[in-house]
Amino acid sequence: MSDVIGAEQLRLLIERIERLEEEKRGISDDIKDVYAESKSNGYDTKTMRAIVRLRRMEKHHRDEADALLETYKAALGLS
Repeated sequence: MSDVIGAEQLRLLIERIERLEEEKRGISDDIKDVYAESKSNGYDTKTMRAIVRLRRMEKHHRDEADALLETYKAALGLS
């Protein structure tokens, strides 16, 4: 009996994952559409992606990344 219950639970979990993967693909397509719209309105999507990535970071991580970038740029004579 526990094999049947285990198999049923596994099937339900797999189906949930499949539904979530489908939703994720839909959201990913929506994001691509927004970037395409942004590009058609003259925005630089590479810069927009960088801003989105920065906004996801906590301030102290962002500050640390900025400091490292400045240090590396200075070491290479790019500042």
